[in-house]
Amino acid sequence: MSDPMSWTPEGMRVSRPPKEVWFDRAELSAILRVYGRLVASGDLRDYAIGAFADHATFCMYRRASEAPTWTIEKRPDLSRKQGAWSVVNATGQILKRGRELDLVLRIFDRRRFDVID
Repeated sequence: MSDPMSWTPEGMRVSRPPKEVWFDRAELSAILRVYGRLVASGDLRDYAIGAFADHATFCMYRRASEAPTWTIEKRPDLSRKQGAWSVVNATGQILKRGRELDLVLRIFDRRRFDVID
C-alpha cells in the first residue's frame, strides 16, 4: 500500500488525498450513449456517478427516489482475473462481467429488459 504522505521541495511532509478511480472520456461516452438510449425509450430518468479508492460507479435510476436499477462498475483490480467491468442489477446480482466495456454494455441491447430486471 502506498504512503498517503509526501514531501514538499522544502522538506516538509504533507498528506496527499487518496487516488480515486474515474471513468475516462471514451468510457463515459460509451456509457452515456447507452444511458441516453434508455432515457429515450422511457426506461430511465436519472443517473449518478461515484468515484472511490478502488472502483468507479455509474448508477442508472428509473425514479430518483429508488435504488439504482442498474449499476455499471469499473474495478481495475479485477481486470486480470474476472474483468474490470460489470453490470449489477438493483438486487446486487452481477448480470454481466468482462474485460471490455463495449462487450459488457451489450446486455442493454435487448429489446425489453424484463429478463434482466
